Amino acid sequence: MNLRHLEYFLAIVEHGGVHRAAEALHVAQSSISQTMRALEKSLGVELFHRVGRGIVLTSAGEGLVGSARAILREVENAQRVVTDIAAARAGHLDIACLPELVTDPVSNWIAGFLKVHPQVRCRVEQSPDVGRVTEMVRDGTSEVGFVSVASADDLEYIRLVEQTYVLLCPPGSEEKWPDPVPLAMLRDELFVFGDRESGVREVIESTLRRHGVEPKVVLEARQREAVLPLALSGRAMGIVPLRLGATFWQRGGVVRELDPAISTSIYLVKRPGPLTVAGAALLAAAQASLHSWVAAVEADDATAVPLVERAAAEMAQWDARMAADASL
Repeated sequence: MNLRHLEYFLAIVEHGGVHRAAEALHVAQSSISQTMRALEKSLGVELFHRVGRGIVLTSAGEGLVGSARAILREVENAQRVVTDIAAARAGHLDIACLPELVTDPVSNWIAGFLKVHPQVRCRVEQSPDVGRVTEMVRDGTSEVGFVSVASADDLEYIRLVEQTYVLLCPPGSEEKWPDPVPLAMLRDELFVFGDRESGVREVIESTLRRHGVEPKVVLEARQREAVLPLALSGRAMGIVPLRLGATFWQRGGVVRELDPAISTSIYLVKRPGPLTVAGAALLAAAQASLHSWVAAVEADDATAVPLVERAAAEMAQWDARMAADASL
């Protein structure tokens, strides 16, 4: 017994005969008759009484009607679920990410994705170890990951954006720090840095050392947002991504660019081959979000507006767009 057997059987029941069932299904009458004989043979029972030119259900046939309808209904539901998932109208998307990237910018990219695909459930698994993030992608625990270092040859990396780092200085220190700040000026300063496992801290420290600065670290913080209160209090300085620097500036801190600049890239990491529809949609949402961000921070600024102020203005516009969308 297969699905075609059940489909033809129910068509005969619902249309009152083989001829009408054949017309409804746009198949030959002989095809339906042969299929029904094969079904009856496989079940070992008669499903219809042939009365003259008509047919009447046997008790066995009556018993099959409900089950046949239930089976075809479940198959239809399964097909609908698969179709919805394939079109990113349902299903789930598993994401691996470094903690320092989750709050910003990855959460903004997810928000943009869910705005278009609200029925998809997203799960974000965090690890401060870039090796663990890539392993979650490699073993299929997550479809995509977001990292700051391209470290595995067997995976594919899509570079999304160059992440510029800025210096957080205490409020009221505007006169002390030029813009940009030469790295050599930081020899005697205290710093709060993130974990080493992400790879970003190594980039920052090695760059400072190349310019004669041995970082004096007073605190290691897994969540990079922990830098803000220490920097605001004047207890330590921070070197953080521009977006976090804009938040610090909005809270009254002093933010300076660095000379030479320090930057890393943010990558989407995935297994070789095409992404699912949901994964591809998340990538598209990230790239769409970055378009306006890059335009804002890399613009040829004829009015000499500081980089951090341009970044803060773009972040405010993003928040306003998301709030407007949420109110619809």
